[in-house]
Amino acid sequence: MKKIEAIIRSEKLSEVRKALLEADILGITVYEVRGKGHQKGLELQFRGRQYNVDLLPKTKIELMVSDKDVEKVVDLVKKVAHTGNIGDGKIMILPLENIIRIRTGESGDKAI
Repeated sequence: MKKIEAIIRSEKLSEVRKALLEADILGITVYEVRGKGHQKGLELQFRGRQYNVDLLPKTKIELMVSDKDVEKVVDLVKKVAHTGNIGDGKIMILPLENIIRIRTGESGDKAI
């Protein structure tokens, strides 16, 4: 089992969710986050003053998937979230020791 974390552009969330549902990947957790990488922020002007916004709004999604679905999910997120511009995001794949469904007590792949 793996935990996939992806930080994507906020405007791509609905497209990614739709693609995941079509691929029969149902469980997802979504966070509104702020961060910066190579994009380095924006310089905005408001009422004649310059403001540097270096932590840009992004969306973080988390998915717990079985080993057989990892490549499918990663390829799907890469394809749908890609714009070709700086700030498209990152995908992290982490090992997942166990999952336990609280309601039934099921664990492992059955709990996904």
